[in-house]
Amino acid sequence: MIRVFDLLISFLALVLLFPFFLVMAILILLDSRGGVFYLQSRVGRNNRDFRLIKFRTMKKDSDRQGQLTIGSSDQRITATGRFLRKYKLDELPQLVNVLKGDMSLVGPRPEVRKYVDLYTEEQRSVLNVRPGITDYASLEYFEENDLLAASPDPEKTYIERIMPAKLELNRKYLEDRGPGTYFRILGKTMVRIFR
Repeated sequence: MIRVFDLLISFLALVLLFPFFLVMAILILLDSRGGVFYLQSRVGRNNRDFRLIKFRTMKKDSDRQGQLTIGSSDQRITATGRFLRKYKLDELPQLVNVLKGDMSLVGPRPEVRKYVDLYTEEQRSVLNVRPGITDYASLEYFEENDLLAASPDPEKTYIERIMPAKLELNRKYLEDRGPGTYFRILGKTMVRIFR
């Protein structure tokens, strides 16, 4: 049932948002060198890697300086990228990942392999479902980048404090994955973005 909702909503959203995608593509290309999209390997369902699609929000090859984004003032973020990140619009191309079946609209956010390798056996249960564009952890840690910016050691803060808390929220989702939870999280996400 959830897969049917994923297909219908993501297809309609991509059709309706196509003009917006074109405008964003032009702005991204005018703002800095590099492509429109950023592809990153993430870990999905059944511990399989897939290519996650986002609008590019950073200068070319910025991920070589580290995978964590440290605050909204991170110098690697472009002017257009700052706007896209503020309203989470850089995530919209993941609707293609949803159509392909790599992701769902709602589910645990997919992580990079580097951090998944640190999961405990219990935490790996989040890999039993399709990862999502939004979830309880996305709502709770909406301003995650700013939390990391305030830390003297962002990497350590992420690994020891933020990541375990997010995984605990993901496990809460696993316990109650019905259509009601799906639409509740989607609704809360839309309210949070527009607020």
